[in-house]
Amino acid sequence: MGALLGDEVVYAEAGDLAFKPRDQWHTFWNAGDEPCRILEIISPGGFEHFFDELGVLLEKPDFSPEQLGPLGERYGVEFQPDSVPRLCEEHGLTFPR
Repeated sequence: MGALLGDEVVYAEAGDLAFKPRDQWHTFWNAGDEPCRILEIISPGGFEHFFDELGVLLEKPDFSPEQLGPLGERYGVEFQPDSVPRLCEEHGLTFPR
């Protein structure tokens, strides 16, 4: 797993732990060729509903990044979809859409 945590890029291998403080800008990606699974522990509870809603939104055939705004507002999350191309280029990533 690769992660941008604030201004720091970190990499974690299977079994490693990566800590992200609350309210820190971050993004995660699969830094390898094999599937990557991440266990993210968020406290207090309730934020798991954000991921449920995000999954539904991303599966819509008419999804566009502009639709992320209202979801982010409800959960206090800031999205920067325009950062995706830069991150892909810097870390050799491909984006599925």
